[in-house]
Amino acid sequence: MRQSHQLPLVGLLLFSLIPSQLCEICEVSEENYIRLKPLLNTMNQSEYTRGTSSSVNVLLSLQLVGIQNQNLKQKLIQQIEYTVKRRLSQVSSGELALIILALGACRNPDENLIHDYHLIDKLENKFQAEIENMEAHNGNPLTNYYQLSLDVLALCLFNGTYSTTKVVNYFTPENKNYYFGSQFSVDTGAMAVLALTCVKRSLINGQVKTDESNLKNISIYIKSLVEKILSEKKENGLIGNTFSTGEAMQALFVSSDYYHENDWNCQQTLNTVLTEISQGAFSTPTAAAQVLPALMGKTFLDVNKDSSCLSAAGNFSNSTHEPVTVTTPGSQSSISVNYSVTINETYSANVTVPNGSVFLDVMEKAQKMNDTIFGFTMEERSWGPYITSVQGLWASNNDRTYWELLSGGKPLSQGVGSYVVHDGENLEVRWSKY
Repeated sequence: MRQSHQLPLVGLLLFSLIPSQLCEICEVSEENYIRLKPLLNTMNQSEYTRGTSSSVNVLLSLQLVGIQNQNLKQKLIQQIEYTVKRRLSQVSSGELALIILALGACRNPDENLIHDYHLIDKLENKFQAEIENMEAHNGNPLTNYYQLSLDVLALCLFNGTYSTTKVVNYFTPENKNYYFGSQFSVDTGAMAVLALTCVKRSLINGQVKTDESNLKNISIYIKSLVEKILSEKKENGLIGNTFSTGEAMQALFVSSDYYHENDWNCQQTLNTVLTEISQGAFSTPTAAAQVLPALMGKTFLDVNKDSSCLSAAGNFSNSTHEPVTVTTPGSQSSISVNYSVTINETYSANVTVPNGSVFLDVMEKAQKMNDTIFGFTMEERSWGPYITSVQGLWASNNDRTYWELLSGGKPLSQGVGSYVVHDGENLEVRWSKY
């Protein structure tokens, strides 16, 4: 599948000079580690959550930043091992890629699972199925480009087989799959930058052979995607939204030669994210795990199965503890929300759930009230639960249809398993196209 052409020496020298592989990184100082404790406490909850996605994201994050919480790690690995042994055929390509990254983030006994269960081979097959679906269905993958980028990244880092030419053909910056409607998806673009950077480095280092034009195009793609990511930067430093900022930071760390120093104030972004943490923004294990590596100056490109596992500086690795639920005086034990399903017409109900519930809890309660109107299905994906159908109407990547989550008529930036609902809120799932 790989191209066998040797890259001419002149071209190799040219592209090894521009851009360099030095990273521009800012990270939380050791004296400010205390400000990351809410993230760590939230990540501790991953052993109590359903599905594999939070376990995988949390394990990868812990490995990357060097947090030595062996008790938690062992429980996470047990959950992942169960998935690998019992339900691997049901796992999406992106979730399998994350499993490989988490198990092989550094040299440890658990990376043997990758070889024992032939996970690289299985990822190659799932990635090929994504490509075949795009070829048959107007460029639409089985999942999405965020997962496709994870596939390429994992195959690149773990010496899997992939076609550089197909990567170049399908990862053009103007591809519709980088967009949700007319809105550029920052986290999708960021993951693509990480994947393309890995491929570029493999080409420059001679690990993969290809045509010189492929290397040139990959560099052009990275530059264009970085420009799109920076165009989504807000005045307060967030990039896209609160939850896409961590991955955007990772992408910008590894691509600093593609933008000017004054294009991005990394310290401002870091400070704003720390403020968001103090306000409880990253309230699910997956959200906390996705932002932590960037705050510690790490990226997914730091995954290296042959390197020793890190140990975080200072007392950071010992700062986790079991989560404590605090009930403030006078706080409500339950709340009431208005929940609607919109297809061609709108179906509504008043739903009462415990205070602190997420959107998914509301949907499950409504389903118990009336399964015909509010019945739905969901599946676990790499970023958490995803609604696949409501009233038997299925979301379809080939038709580019999905169930949109809204509050007060405005789309939510968080998923169904992470958005915490509020008393009196108007919630809606709407049949939509992108």
